[in-house]
Amino acid sequence: MIERKFRTKKLAWMVWIAISAVSLASTAMATPESPVVLGPKQTTDHRVRAVVGPSVKIDDEGRISLAWIEEDKDIRTVFYSRTDKSGGPMGTPVTVNQPTEAPYMRQEAPALAVAGDDVFLTWALTHPKLTPDKPFSNELRLSRSTNGGKTFSPSILVNDDEQVIGHSFDSIHVAPDGVVHVAWIDGREGKKESGTFVTRSTDRGRTVAKNLKVDDNTCVCCRTSLTTGSDGTLYLAWRKVLPGDIRETVVARSTDGGNTFSSPVIVGHDKWVFPGCPHRPASVGTDRLGRLYVAWYTEGVDETPAVFLAYSDDRGETFSPKQKLNVSKGTFPDHPQMAVDPEGRLVLVWEEQSPVRREIVMSVSLDRGQTFSAPQKLNEKKGQTPTLSMNSKGLTVLAWMEHAMPAHRMVVQTVQLPPMKVLAKQEP
Repeated sequence: MIERKFRTKKLAWMVWIAISAVSLASTAMATPESPVVLGPKQTTDHRVRAVVGPSVKIDDEGRISLAWIEEDKDIRTVFYSRTDKSGGPMGTPVTVNQPTEAPYMRQEAPALAVAGDDVFLTWALTHPKLTPDKPFSNELRLSRSTNGGKTFSPSILVNDDEQVIGHSFDSIHVAPDGVVHVAWIDGREGKKESGTFVTRSTDRGRTVAKNLKVDDNTCVCCRTSLTTGSDGTLYLAWRKVLPGDIRETVVARSTDGGNTFSSPVIVGHDKWVFPGCPHRPASVGTDRLGRLYVAWYTEGVDETPAVFLAYSDDRGETFSPKQKLNVSKGTFPDHPQMAVDPEGRLVLVWEEQSPVRREIVMSVSLDRGQTFSAPQKLNEKKGQTPTLSMNSKGLTVLAWMEHAMPAHRMVVQTVQLPPMKVLAKQEP
């Protein structure tokens, strides 16, 4: 066990010394054509068998946090890294899981939430009683750090059943009152379709409450998403399966801190018939005026892949007409993710795929989702799995993976949005 722990730490150091800052992006002033300022890219090469992730967060001080999973030979490791200051390089990776814990590599990156020096990660652990006839079985674990990610306490079990089934596609969110909320997809009831479950921690991740089922008939591999409104309303989004294999993105809300949830409301009314799970999650966010934003992928009744956005001004009871964001012809838009700041500035990223390329593109809105900039390419090599986070000052961090054979390359880049009043001055 000591030898294995040494190999893991050695691997982390070898990986992270490969950090190299590459080309500086444009630092031009904001204009209608280029309303954002791109920061320099930081890249890290990971010479391992596989990398899952990353997840990324940025705090109001501009410090960036990353979480991901690596597999090298027979070792699987959950890693966390953080910058010491705004604009600083990523720190040396810290191992999150214990040497005896084998992360489950089939699903998403670890879910990540940061509140000051408290860092929370949920991740799937290969079930100790895994059998060949139940290959997707796992436990959901919660790891926490109280010192800014320098060290992590032993993980705790999130799901409170003892069944050898799947507990994954999780999201984690720290509400303004400090309560840690977790949501995931759970197959404990043995039905054809899984359910959406939640729990909460009121003691900074030391323990979690009894699990609560929010809804049945959940699409089994579209990740959940959580956010809190300015009035304390908690929102949860997932993809629901309706009769006839119709897949709809839905939102439920809680007005009592996650103890109970409303019935789910359909966001886009896509009427997408698909006899399987598309593996493409929704993304939610709110601004200080209470507007709830939802971004998602669907193919709709015409089976055309598209990325949409809609919003609600009545706490998720009804939604605006959906707005299509992808404009490129002959490409496949995929895996949209969104971040919102208190003023209602939005950044969305997604993949644009074609037979010969795979790109990361970004689109921004400076008017609370009314209009969006033309999608802008960000990656240099083939890119995938984009993720992002925005702080209250409109500073956004983007992260994604690129193919850089023989290594996996992780890319991190900041984006500073102009004030919303700048856009108002530029309008004719």
